[in-house]
Amino acid sequence: MVYGYIRVSTDHQTTENQRFEIQKFCVKQELAIDCWIEETISSTKELSKRKLGRLLNRIQKDDLIIASELSRLGRNLLQIMSILHHCMDIGAKIWTIKDNYRLGADITSKVLAFAFGLSAEIERNLISQRTKEALARLKSEGKHIGRPYGSRNTSKLHGREKYITRKLANGDTKYEIARRLRVHRDTLNKFIAHNGIQTGVVANPEHFRI
Repeated sequence: MVYGYIRVSTDHQTTENQRFEIQKFCVKQELAIDCWIEETISSTKELSKRKLGRLLNRIQKDDLIIASELSRLGRNLLQIMSILHHCMDIGAKIWTIKDNYRLGADITSKVLAFAFGLSAEIERNLISQRTKEALARLKSEGKHIGRPYGSRNTSKLHGREKYITRKLANGDTKYEIARRLRVHRDTLNKFIAHNGIQTGVVANPEHFRI
């Protein structure tokens, strides 16, 4: 399958120029577009929300995507590299007209794929390092990192005090209550102790009216 991909950012832009470029290119290359993909959307949108994302999910080996230029594919270098790497992994090809890229299964594409993967790994490492440095700085300033103390597990039960009290008063076991609330029994016990919930008392319906 040969796909012609066209993207403009706003309604004020026209797709006709890109379509003309692709059609002219296909005539020279003796190719025919089997399916046109057109969308009016900013490249800053997540790929999963774009028609291009859905196209990438269904393309197969030897399929070809033709676009006027690489910038039509993604918002930044990393996103473009991710798209190209995905296509090369499955054996699909991406050609662009203005940039004159021909990315497929040849040795040049494989070298580029290696460079793309290396660049992405470097970027991830840099982000991880910056995050660690920021956390270390906050810790050195005496600031607590992460969730508030005591909230890691019991936060799941926040707001369920009346429900737990009522169930205990009705004779339900802690195991049954924990199972219904989808938490571990130890988590329930800690929550009961932390909030001073009484066990083994007779339920008064007036206490639980909302």
